[in-house]
Amino acid sequence: MRRTLDIAPLRSFVAVADCGGFQRAASALHLSQAAVSQHVRRLESATGRVLVERQGRGSRLTQDGEHLLRQARRILGLHDETLHSFSPAVEETVVIGSTEHAASQLLPSLNGVLEQSLPHRVLRFRIGRGSRLREELDAGRVDLALLLGPADDPRARPVGELELAWYSAPAWQRPAPAVPVPVVVFDQPCALRTRAMETLTQHAIPAVIGAEATQLAGVQAAVRAGIGVGLMATMGQTPEGLVARDDLPRPEPLPLAVWSRHGLPAEITRQVTGTLRRLLAPGAAAGSGGAGAAAGSGALGAAAGSGAPGTQLTPPAQLTPRAQLAPNAQVADQAFRSRRVAETTMAGKGS
Repeated sequence: MRRTLDIAPLRSFVAVADCGGFQRAASALHLSQAAVSQHVRRLESATGRVLVERQGRGSRLTQDGEHLLRQARRILGLHDETLHSFSPAVEETVVIGSTEHAASQLLPSLNGVLEQSLPHRVLRFRIGRGSRLREELDAGRVDLALLLGPADDPRARPVGELELAWYSAPAWQRPAPAVPVPVVVFDQPCALRTRAMETLTQHAIPAVIGAEATQLAGVQAAVRAGIGVGLMATMGQTPEGLVARDDLPRPEPLPLAVWSRHGLPAEITRQVTGTLRRLLAPGAAAGSGGAGAAAGSGALGAAAGSGAPGTQLTPPAQLTPRAQLAPNAQVADQAFRSRRVAETTMAGKGS
């Protein structure tokens, strides 16, 4: 009897692994849980192996299941790309979400690259808080999201790290050692807030929350007003009206990952992750100190020289000054002109 691996069961199996269970996979695929379970049983029958086993109230992949998962991703990728190659040249919209920390520095260059490498896609950028972007990713309203924090999810692909730096108003002075340092932070949950307080605690520096804000503009305004210091990911570009502080301990960088929704064509994910990895690679900034200093022409120029054949990264000269130096999400939105659309999400929490 000839055995076959059909596409629908493979897609359900990958969804079970990516979503963490049968119920979530069924919801993501708009199928019943019974249908997803039947798909997995068909794969087990075809392979003659147990692929998923119960673990407490949940389930986990067996060693054979992990092996099939790797092969299934390859099969589905080739399947989807083959179908796409026969599709008419219709412009499809891809929604890319990003936290404000990455938006103003990375999205202008990313936009320039994708305009060339994905000519039949219309990009829409959504700027918002991390937790809200995760919700929209789960709901299918966002295709990709650039998020700070560990890549502890099967949908997340690490692309690099963002260097962090302390900033204050020019006239602000650090208090005496026994006096807590006032810190301006984002509302919880926020990876930057956690990193700021952990860094000071690890160096036995007392700290107190001086102000909280939901948006990057609010954090910068409070710091500019002299309320306290703020920890920001600016890729070496000092925000207007602020000064960098070298009298506070240097924090560890935060990892940046690209999260993709289930079912997104692998081609798009590869283009985005590859571009960001080149932009954030250590040494991408000419003559400077690695990813954190890759703020301007050095990072973009180095990335342009390392693109894949047929893909040319947009050099700084082709970006508008606002696109290169956009200090906040509102200005970043204005930088994405031509046929691209940018949206700013104000609701939600999390960095």
